[in-house]
Amino acid sequence: MSIDHTHNPQASSWVPGADDHAEFPVQNLPLGIFSTGGGPARAGTAIGDCVLDLAAMAEQGLLPPAVVPALGQATLNALFALPADDRLALRHALFACLTSDRFRVRLDPLLHRAEDCALHLPFHIGDYTDFYVGIHHATNIGKLFRPDNPLLPNYRHVPIGYHGRASSVRVSGTTLLRPKGQLKAPDAEAPVFAPSQRLDYELELGVWIAGDNALGEPVPIADAWSRIGGLTLLNDWSARDIQAWEYQPLGPFLAKNFLTTVSPWVVTAEALAPFRVAQQPRPEGDPQPLPYLVDAADAEAGALALDLEVTLASAAMRDAGLSPLRLSHGPATNMYWTVAQMVTHHTSNGCDLHAGDLLGTGTISGPARDSFGSLMELSGGGREPVTLPGGETRCFLEDGDQLTLSARAVRDGFRKIGFGPCTGTVQPAR
Repeated sequence: MSIDHTHNPQASSWVPGADDHAEFPVQNLPLGIFSTGGGPARAGTAIGDCVLDLAAMAEQGLLPPAVVPALGQATLNALFALPADDRLALRHALFACLTSDRFRVRLDPLLHRAEDCALHLPFHIGDYTDFYVGIHHATNIGKLFRPDNPLLPNYRHVPIGYHGRASSVRVSGTTLLRPKGQLKAPDAEAPVFAPSQRLDYELELGVWIAGDNALGEPVPIADAWSRIGGLTLLNDWSARDIQAWEYQPLGPFLAKNFLTTVSPWVVTAEALAPFRVAQQPRPEGDPQPLPYLVDAADAEAGALALDLEVTLASAAMRDAGLSPLRLSHGPATNMYWTVAQMVTHHTSNGCDLHAGDLLGTGTISGPARDSFGSLMELSGGGREPVTLPGGETRCFLEDGDQLTLSARAVRDGFRKIGFGPCTGTVQPAR
């Protein structure tokens, strides 16, 4: 993925409002699936406050022939199964059409106001794996249970991950029903089945896989970015009390599989090219990765210059017209492992990944409290409540709470681009 003319910060689009848009200027061109008026779901791109119908553009012969069959489908799987050069050609064609006035008359009817569009899950997700690459989060959680030894011995050697539940991944805006499960208080003799009282969020990035590798064929670290189609925001909702009882010996199960929320727009690897930065050097005394996880290019440009943020608005805050409270903010460079290392490790034993598979980074926290990526950390395990505007307090999420993740790619010399919101509102258990 190289920087080219589509990243020129001076480039201007004829779409009203696109040039000054906080998230979707013409330098972004994220891909997604949308529908209007109850019509069929099809591919689109966000530009300013509009969605451009790519399926209709394809029908008019404005896009590269190789991508045309994929754009009328209800998911992006076929598009991301194509070679990366085909998606790059699509980006170049979209950029040309949206920056040249001569295409305005033909494309204006294909622009839909974003508020009139329903946005859908961009892929049929065959598999979902969640990693644990946020070392500050891992340390903070570890301190709650193992104050003298917060990080287990393998953490600095291996990108830890587990297999999640693909069937319960949903797009931003999906209501979160408070999950039920087995709960056991520390002083109780037996568990009870009841709604979770320690419902939490996790600030993550999601990595959408492009292309396929055959079973038994690992993806070398030098080739890993060719398998990264794009990124999304991901909220790995978690029931901490269910998790505390069930997680031994095999890890979380019902504490995680009730819902995972992703933002609808795929910010492509091509759009992110200017925002790839050097991975932070490992602290003195930390082991270096094993050779299969080492690549000079990944060390130089494997991290991402993204500013991440979490906000919360309770039902009472919304009723009173109060602005959401920013719970945390921090950079994605707090990841201990890169997304390329995630892909390579996942396939190192010959596991096959396919277009539309989803990898979560795990919770991305920073070293300071205002950059913690979960309420479990912010509240010190429920001992230090967070005060909301209006006087409410939170250790964990309450019914009516609306949680929003956001991200901006920011680097000097380039136009800022965004991901769009990843939002969910908690509703009572049924």
